[in-house]
Amino acid sequence: MKRLIVKDLDGGIRLDSYIALEESNLSRMTVKRLIEEGKVFVNDKQAKNSYKVKVGDIIEVEEPELKSVDIIAQDIPLNVIYEDDDIIVVNKQKGMVVHPANGNWDGTLVNAIMSRCKNSLSGIGGEIRPGIVHRLDKDTSGLLIIAKNDNAHLKLSEQIKNRKVKKIYYALVRGVIPENEATINMPIARSTKDRKKMAVDKNGKEAITHFKVLKRFDKYTLLEVKIDTGRTHQIRVHLSEIGYPIVGDEVYSNGKNEFGVHGQLLHSKILEFKHPITDKEMHLEADLPEEFSNVLKKLEEWFTWKVFKKGIKGFMEEVRLQKFIAASRIMFKKKCWNTY
Repeated sequence: MKRLIVKDLDGGIRLDSYIALEESNLSRMTVKRLIEEGKVFVNDKQAKNSYKVKVGDIIEVEEPELKSVDIIAQDIPLNVIYEDDDIIVVNKQKGMVVHPANGNWDGTLVNAIMSRCKNSLSGIGGEIRPGIVHRLDKDTSGLLIIAKNDNAHLKLSEQIKNRKVKKIYYALVRGVIPENEATINMPIARSTKDRKKMAVDKNGKEAITHFKVLKRFDKYTLLEVKIDTGRTHQIRVHLSEIGYPIVGDEVYSNGKNEFGVHGQLLHSKILEFKHPITDKEMHLEADLPEEFSNVLKKLEEWFTWKVFKKGIKGFMEEVRLQKFIAASRIMFKKKCWNTY
């Protein structure tokens, strides 16, 4: 049983907020759950989440037991971009599921992290959890933060909630986007037609996506994408909704493409955040996967060849024009000569 005494307070705050502030190893959601389960007492009486604490209150909390989750540690190679005692940032490969779930109980990022970090991962919520602070879709590659302890997890989660973590993605979309940059502000919810998909829905949660054109090709556009919110499939849904689906996306387009790519060409390239413990400004980058780079090289070659062909065509048209002008001059001269 954890015992807290409210000693100094400028003004009354909610019970759940106070406990979460005082106990860094407990998230506010965990505290709420404990209060609802009757495991939090104020002055020997069960209290509600909304109770406003007062100076002199004695708060007792039945701390949850840590339970091990049945995750098999697997020695899977990881591309680690940064690591210290509190966090680890990896460049997740395309095709890797982030955490175990139905149909994917092994071979996930969590299985690999458990092997590397052993039990040194955040245990928020009353059980040892794998430390995943945010997620990436299976076929989205790139940077992902994992917390090694509860304190780091809570502080990172708070940064994400307050939109202090800058996430920048690269995406290759079908179609040539005329705008140089734009913002998509469309709420997203689970699709009513297909529960495995997400969709733009006026009754959904706020979702904001910013994009900037990096390069236009023939029939394709390379984008830099920044998100303010982190809704499931957000970038994929938004770009598909405005008519520019991501190349290879088999859920929000037909997935067919001339490159033989399976799964979206979407890469989490840059992460900027404050280190949860040291407050150091972090800027991390991950190179594009080989598959993504190869597609861009092909597009560059095709684009260059088209421009070259267009240049030749233009040159030949110019030659024909000059010949016509020269011939016209000769004819004009002959006509003049014949006249005089």
